[in-house]
Amino acid sequence: MLLALLNQMHELGVTENIVSIALAKAGEAGSSKITQINIVIGELSGFVPDCIQFYFDFFAKDTIAQEAVLHFEPVPTQLRCRNCSAVFDGQDTLGSCPACREQNVEICGGREFYMESIEVE
Repeated sequence: MLLALLNQMHELGVTENIVSIALAKAGEAGSSKITQINIVIGELSGFVPDCIQFYFDFFAKDTIAQEAVLHFEPVPTQLRCRNCSAVFDGQDTLGSCPACREQNVEICGGREFYMESIEVE
């Protein structure tokens, strides 16, 4: 329960920053409306799109972002073998490289979390 609350608080701050940055960039462009915000989110990032959407609705209320759609672009977990450098989907294995069968791997994708772009009118 406490972990779930801490995760939601983490998303609260991040979402507040997303709205703040989007509003600032739209203002710089002289835009009157933000229609979409595109967010890249790795499956290992720890962020939950539904929580971000919940906080976004709160922070965007009564702003030019109020009707904006949040579009989440998921990034799957990717692993790289430290022995043979093969890159593979983290869901397809139990931590073993499918090429050489070694278990000496590192995470090379899936931790991403950033606002890629905004669309405005």
